[in-house]
Amino acid sequence: MARTPRIAVILDENTSGDGSRYEASKSYFAAIRDAGGLPFGIPYLPEIVGPVAEDFDGLLCVGGRFSYPDDWYLHGKPSRAPPSERLAIESEVTSEFLRREKPILGICAGMQLLAGLHGCRLWSDVQASGTSIIEHDKKGSLHSVTLTPGTKLAALVEVPAMLVNTFHWEAVGELSSSVIASAHSDDGVIEAIEIPAHPFALGVQWHQEQFAAADHPGNRVFRGFVKACVPSKSG
Repeated sequence: MARTPRIAVILDENTSGDGSRYEASKSYFAAIRDAGGLPFGIPYLPEIVGPVAEDFDGLLCVGGRFSYPDDWYLHGKPSRAPPSERLAIESEVTSEFLRREKPILGICAGMQLLAGLHGCRLWSDVQASGTSIIEHDKKGSLHSVTLTPGTKLAALVEVPAMLVNTFHWEAVGELSSSVIASAHSDDGVIEAIEIPAHPFALGVQWHQEQFAAADHPGNRVFRGFVKACVPSKSG
């Protein structure tokens, strides 16, 4: 019998305060557990990059509010979010998982990091990206996303569209040739991406973990992610 997949969960940081504490919603850990995995919180210590990439079966990059490099942003408009120690470590860990072709799931900021590492460009303010953009930075608000047929995400959730929450002011605005959009909101904002050349590297802009206790089709993303993380018998 294969052992339970061990999932590394990059912790967030209290960037709205003094940056002195790690933090992450308990829902991330519950969602991984309910999908059949064992989640472990990962701090920002350079010494752990190699061991995490070697010893864990999958990587979950959670949401957060921090700035990426200025040249990741469109039209020379950098982020208004504060910097974080998280970026350097998360980038290294993610790059190692990509190199080893181990499964990665990015949520909100985690999706944006995955995109940026593959040459995509970001909107620093999604509301300023068009005149018909809906309010995306509002807790408790729901909107529809349409899945792109033929993508890994569409195969996982098995529905053409679904309602999701929205809580972000930055977004992926320009895709590189190595990334595809697997979901859009009705206003055209990219709501999910995936890396076709990788066995499982997928990002969603919404906070699927907040639906962990509900009957929501998007929870199949967690189940598909954990299933992809099941170690081989020789592992």
